[in-house]
Amino acid sequence: MHKKVLLILLACLLALALMITGCAGTDDVSDDTSSVSTDDAADVIKIGANYELSGAVATYGADSLKGFLMAIDEINENGGVLGKKLEVITKDNKSDPAEATAAAEVLMTQDNVVLSVGPATSGNFRAVIPVAEANRIPVISSSATADDDITVDKNGEVRSFVFRTCFTDSFQGRVMANFASERLDATSAVIFADNSSDYAKGLAANFKEQFEDNGGTIVDEQAYVAGDKDFNAVLTSLRGQDFDVLYVPGYYEEVGPIIRQARELGIDVPILGGDGFSSPELVQLAGEENATNIYYSDHASGLDESAVLSEWLEKYAALNNGGEPNSAFVAMGYDMGMYVADAIERAGSADSEEIAKALSSTTKFEGVTGSFSVDENHNVVKSAVVVKLENGVEVSAERF
Repeated sequence: MHKKVLLILLACLLALALMITGCAGTDDVSDDTSSVSTDDAADVIKIGANYELSGAVATYGADSLKGFLMAIDEINENGGVLGKKLEVITKDNKSDPAEATAAAEVLMTQDNVVLSVGPATSGNFRAVIPVAEANRIPVISSSATADDDITVDKNGEVRSFVFRTCFTDSFQGRVMANFASERLDATSAVIFADNSSDYAKGLAANFKEQFEDNGGTIVDEQAYVAGDKDFNAVLTSLRGQDFDVLYVPGYYEEVGPIIRQARELGIDVPILGGDGFSSPELVQLAGEENATNIYYSDHASGLDESAVLSEWLEKYAALNNGGEPNSAFVAMGYDMGMYVADAIERAGSADSEEIAKALSSTTKFEGVTGSFSVDENHNVVKSAVVVKLENGVEVSAERF
């Protein structure tokens, strides 16, 4: 009896040994048989979305993501890309650079995305760049407009895996200076900028340079810091000065109160800014009656006469109970989704490096915010729209 049990145990041990040997052999397959990656073999292509969904600039991230997901849903309904569905894995970076970096690490090293979109703001987007470059995974922003250290590093080298589908601050700062000179006949200006933001400082510097090149005079330059609430002291000092326009580059959280307090103090000159004005929160913070004689550079407007944009707005309304997008960030997010899908299709695979090559070689892409091509620095060449607000409502939009 004991002998029979011993034989059974020996047989079991032999079988177990064979199983272990077989498993070890599986790990040593040749490169040819293991060349198909997990992503290529799966039914989905994973894409990360790293956005400001809470915190100080949440409307930018939420609107960008909404447009991006609209594009992805449309693509998937039409069969996906390369016969696969696009799966979006979303992270909230809480409008914080450290959180954005942490989210990028998870997306790229644990979630195994082939590319990632966002964040929306330049500072948060800049924070994810080292993670993308280290993991050789493309990152794209539709609204990170800062000139410095985004797609090109401080040594002048183009970053292989960093892209954006928006114009730069140098461009929109100069656009608003030319608009002030040519359309508003302004010869004098005051700049009141967020001194804690690279975005605002870039806009201010380029507006000043171009405005002075146009023969204009910068009467005064003042600064505030993100998070400030009371601007009355500076605005009171400005009230006694003579100037034609007030240029306030910054984000809606501070710009809204600045507009309200400026108007309450009797400063009624045109107030100008950048695409940071593009949020319904701006009007809520400023007050509708104060959001008058306001001009800002943006990427798109519902008033822009474009057949492509008009068709998209109808599509958006059908999906949102007849509503309109909160801001141009929605359309920008949508264009980025289509740009991503187009690049993956042209790459012919879900390989991140091949996708990066396709992203960089994009030409004459037709988007709802306009057509663009990607230049040698991974920036796009496109025009800007100057939007005018009266009583909190867009009343005109001019390609400029």
